[in-house]
Amino acid sequence: MRKLADRVENLEESQTIAMARISRELQEQGHNVISLSLGEPDFNTPEYIGNAAKQAIDDGFTKYPPISGYGDVREAIAQKFKKDNNLDFKPSQIVVSTGAKQCIANAVLCCVNPGEEVLLPAPYWVSYSQIIELAGGIPVCLDTTIESDFKVTPQQVEQAITAKTRMFIFSSPCNPTGTVYGRDELKELAAVFAKHQQIIVLSDEIYEHINFVGKHESIAQFEEIKNNVIVVNGVSKGYAMTGWRIGYMAAPQDIATACDKMQGQFTSAACSIAQKAAKTAISVTTDDRKKMVDTFHKRRDMVLDLMKDIPGWKTNKPEGAFYVFPDISYYFGKTDGQKIIKTPSDLCMYLLQDAKVALVTGEAFGDNRCIRFSYATSDDLLREAIRRIKESLAKLK
Repeated sequence: MRKLADRVENLEESQTIAMARISRELQEQGHNVISLSLGEPDFNTPEYIGNAAKQAIDDGFTKYPPISGYGDVREAIAQKFKKDNNLDFKPSQIVVSTGAKQCIANAVLCCVNPGEEVLLPAPYWVSYSQIIELAGGIPVCLDTTIESDFKVTPQQVEQAITAKTRMFIFSSPCNPTGTVYGRDELKELAAVFAKHQQIIVLSDEIYEHINFVGKHESIAQFEEIKNNVIVVNGVSKGYAMTGWRIGYMAAPQDIATACDKMQGQFTSAACSIAQKAAKTAISVTTDDRKKMVDTFHKRRDMVLDLMKDIPGWKTNKPEGAFYVFPDISYYFGKTDGQKIIKTPSDLCMYLLQDAKVALVTGEAFGDNRCIRFSYATSDDLLREAIRRIKESLAKLK
């Protein structure tokens, strides 16, 4: 067998993508699988955004854009930060990339040296740890619980900081838990980082607009750490534009310049047409986004209500995104007579095979007691999925 580079041999496949792939394979074999594995809104991109892309084609925006994005697009993003978040960034501090995932990879590759540590409140988004390891960094997990609403405390962060700590990465609203940090909680975390100016905070705010508790709060608002914060966002979740592949970051100028350099050697600029569509998405106010968020809010309430009838299934009340992250450890040690459930992965595979419902193991997110349930699909499919799950779990003794 051919020997490949160690970095790819050691790289794990994204579990969300893996479960989606297995689901498709089963569906192709004729199985009626309900896939709740991918974090993708089940809405179409609003028509006004599509029209902007068509206009961009007609206007001839089909050549290579600048690496960090068109000037007017970066200006629109800077204005968005000011209007929505009261954050002041120059267009030169904005880097537009092929999705928020590339923004995160750019930032880690530009800031983290081999052997340096990156603090990750767990559960965390699946790709954080793999990106850190690709850069030669060391992920340091800060465990949280369902009782704490999956939030890390300032004390935990302070105790985890060492001379090697280089970065702190978190998301709010959080994938996979739906947890949202309030202003006071972020202020307390900022006070810790203010004492450790060598630490860069990467705040993943891609779910900013899918928020059920009111105004989104960013840790970048605190003056004492402003020059050490990278904000990552994009249009995929809040505007149902997953396939358009546009993410963006706002960062201190030296980091933004470094990310432009890094991106120039990997992918160059993001798609010209998609950039123009994204500019329209963040610049034009319509009620499309509110309707989508209201729908997710109602689905969350429905899903939580239905889950109350599943024995041993513990949940918090997610305040954003479109996930529930139930603790399913009640089922550890139980069996269907053939296989004993020992881990979240075991339970996910059991539910996929027996109930034909695809979920994602919590182990992919740094948690060995939970699984991720995405409610970014129709009410009817969600009801049917939970009915199947309940029926299937009842077979475990």
